[in-house]
Amino acid sequence: MENKKHEIATFAGGCFWCMVKPFDELPGIEQVVSGYTGGDVDNPTYEQVKSGKTGHYEVVQITYDPVLFPYEKLLELYWPQIDPTDDGGQFIDRGSQYRTAIFYHNNAQKVLAEKTKKQLKESGKFSKPIVTEILPAKTFYKAEEDHQKFYQKNPKRYERERIDSGRDIFIAQHWND
Repeated sequence: MENKKHEIATFAGGCFWCMVKPFDELPGIEQVVSGYTGGDVDNPTYEQVKSGKTGHYEVVQITYDPVLFPYEKLLELYWPQIDPTDDGGQFIDRGSQYRTAIFYHNNAQKVLAEKTKKQLKESGKFSKPIVTEILPAKTFYKAEEDHQKFYQKNPKRYERERIDSGRDIFIAQHWND
């Protein structure tokens, strides 16, 4: 009998364009959607969120099968996509809308997120404090269609964005060990 139970994970890692591809098309990942959460404006637009005045983060919301792809594996994939020591944004993208956060949907996710954050702190990998927040999930708003699967729709611009932002260099220097 096939398991039809899916769960949701929500991660903020700076520009959502760069956060979809690492999770997309893996066995057990049903979908990865770019969007906004954490703020106080209902149905925000990209332009509103980009202004930094809505309180929202750019996020990816991942629907996954926890049997095929447990939450722990999502966290293992999440941390190496970001600079967890930067509370002013990510790489070239500056502002509160580009901060990192793990939005938990249940207590089990909260416990696992806190555990992995503690492990990262204790690893000594970074000399600066780990500032990625672990927050309760709030209403998720799907981003406009042109922001969905950006890496597939605009492959050259996507690759250029990763290089120009400094994300790829940071990942290579800090995570590829």
